[in-house]
Amino acid sequence: MIDSRIPVAVLGATGAVGQTFIRLLAGHPWFRVANVAASERSAGKSYRDATRWIEGEMPADVAGLTVTTCDPSLVDAPVVFSAMDAAAASDVEAAFAKAGRVVLSNAKNYRMDADVPLVIPEVNASHLRLIETQRATRGWSGAIVTNANCASTTAAVAMAPLHEAFGLRTVFISTMQAVSGAGYPGVPSLDILGNVIPYIGDEEPKIEREMQKMLGRFTGSTVEAAPFVVSAHANRVPVENGHTVCLTLGFERKPTPEDAIRVLRAWTGDPIVRGLPSAPALPIRYRDEPDRPQPRRDVMDGRGMTTSVGRVRADTILDLRLVAMSHNTIRGAAGCSILNAEVLVHTGVIARGAGA
Repeated sequence: MIDSRIPVAVLGATGAVGQTFIRLLAGHPWFRVANVAASERSAGKSYRDATRWIEGEMPADVAGLTVTTCDPSLVDAPVVFSAMDAAAASDVEAAFAKAGRVVLSNAKNYRMDADVPLVIPEVNASHLRLIETQRATRGWSGAIVTNANCASTTAAVAMAPLHEAFGLRTVFISTMQAVSGAGYPGVPSLDILGNVIPYIGDEEPKIEREMQKMLGRFTGSTVEAAPFVVSAHANRVPVENGHTVCLTLGFERKPTPEDAIRVLRAWTGDPIVRGLPSAPALPIRYRDEPDRPQPRRDVMDGRGMTTSVGRVRADTILDLRLVAMSHNTIRGAAGCSILNAEVLVHTGVIARGAGA
């Protein structure tokens, strides 16, 4: 029987986020992994032999694939998921877009370019229309679509319905970020066990600049940045998976905690996402318990795609305080990229196979 699912490639396939892509794409109803690519030291080996697999069992249909270098001439899949390190992503991702491929990128390199969508589908799926501007500006037939920094994603999902309802003015964020966000092997155990590291390179600037773009207004050809200001503290903590963010928020129209909770409970995100294979039933789950959300208990809600929010209360300086948490390598990385690709299939930007 011919597999009519859309063939996809994973760049940086041997790393931690690359492996998350492979796990999440296993058995996907619309996509099948046809190509795996990584560095020259892995090229020519089977994926099984090139990869130190770090969670569960490696999917059998991918294990025997031969790893290539990240070269469009060696990868024939029309859809490319990039888990590449930022140091190498710029030239490689652009080469694939010039070759007519749709690139779904986790790297920071293109996120803030004016013609590149920075998208969490439930929050700002309309920004995907920037692809039209990008193709016209850059003269390529492919595209680059990015998802946000993993901590930015946690905060943006929690903030989106509140910004829509009340108009954000001031945002203070303090993050508690899991060690898996540093890749594998990540942070040395003697540095993180029993410790908090109050610095993650380039993390605070990424959080501060990405938020205004994601929650900005699409004008038809560009994104008008949201007018609020952001101050961020980023901390690495001894948690395996799940970034927690503490938010203090000021608004144009001050809500009561009860108002905010009602908005959070009612929010289902952009309707275009509903029913897509990777979309959770609830993009936000509000927790009433006074000590939730917690990564150990809540991180896999919605198969890792739901953001848990709790502890909404009045603030003594601004208007509201709250806590949000989501899975950093699923919702904050590979899962969000896959959901972006599903929206592009659903809207016809990516051609859909007969069996999808």
